[in-house]
Amino acid sequence: MKQAVLNMMKAVGAFSPFRIANRGRALILTYHRFSANDDESGATSASAFKEQLEYLTAHYHVVPLAEIAGRISRGEKLPPAMAAITIDDGFRDAYEIAFPLLRQYNAPATIFVITDFVDGKTWMWTDKLRFLTSLARAKEYEMIIQERALRFKLDGSASRRAAATSINEILKTLPDERKDEAIEQIASTLQIELPGLPPEEFAPLSWEQAREMDKAGVETASHTLTHPILTNVDNERLRRELQQSRARVEEMLGRKVESFCYPNGNYDERVLDEVKRAGYSCAVTTLHGLNERGADPLLLKRIAAENDLAHFVQSTSGFEEVKAHLRRGRGTGTQAVSGEPVY
Repeated sequence: MKQAVLNMMKAVGAFSPFRIANRGRALILTYHRFSANDDESGATSASAFKEQLEYLTAHYHVVPLAEIAGRISRGEKLPPAMAAITIDDGFRDAYEIAFPLLRQYNAPATIFVITDFVDGKTWMWTDKLRFLTSLARAKEYEMIIQERALRFKLDGSASRRAAATSINEILKTLPDERKDEAIEQIASTLQIELPGLPPEEFAPLSWEQAREMDKAGVETASHTLTHPILTNVDNERLRRELQQSRARVEEMLGRKVESFCYPNGNYDERVLDEVKRAGYSCAVTTLHGLNERGADPLLLKRIAAENDLAHFVQSTSGFEEVKAHLRRGRGTGTQAVSGEPVY
């Protein structure tokens, strides 16, 4: 939808009927990275987040994620206009940029942290590709992954980010050890040494910061030890990622942890069984949509936050689900499913 039309629809309140019609379904929002200013990185700017919090607190009751999950688990009717805010991964900008605004608007949230990342043992494997493509001296790069010959232009910041995203999408399909080998191979080919710890722009928050946020209503929960694609790891690794990450958050916060976020949204029956066995009572996916009574509390849907307010209002209202339903009725499409950005 063209931006001018979208802005006009927002201005005349075209999405309000959809928001009101969906008041009995709970909204859960997804955020990842935050930036002080508007930029091209895809991060949510401080000004955009402030606008969105103003909108949310005016039209919704922003509650902890656990309250929504608990009501759904008990089979209760959901109170009207419930919304929860979630932040994935545990980057430092969640503390530096998002947290002050959450406190300003008295809005609770849940931040899902990768515990080895916060512990300083590793950094996000997807960020390694962003780091490598940003420093590559070559204007073009050719590589072979899964017997696929790929060529990428690296002639500007936008093309470098696009190259990293494309490579990450392919790496997500590989067994975890093959993924790590491929990253090392790319670094070697580009003659760039990957640092053991993330550069500042990819840095995590600290446990001290997590504890401060947790005490102020921004709950810390588990997003695994290292953020692997869980469907690509063996049973032993799967259990370790689920159980030890939960135990580490509990150790560092001194309380029980029951909420989990699937890395990249990937799960299957094996993963779901292990999530239950690990003791989680709530888990969020990247399936796009609102949540209603009778939903599975371990498969909660979310809506990825858009940077501009008009898109944000449209996506949170349920308007897109109506469009998808109409397309299915005409046999011209399928339900919209939002994949997590490759963080």
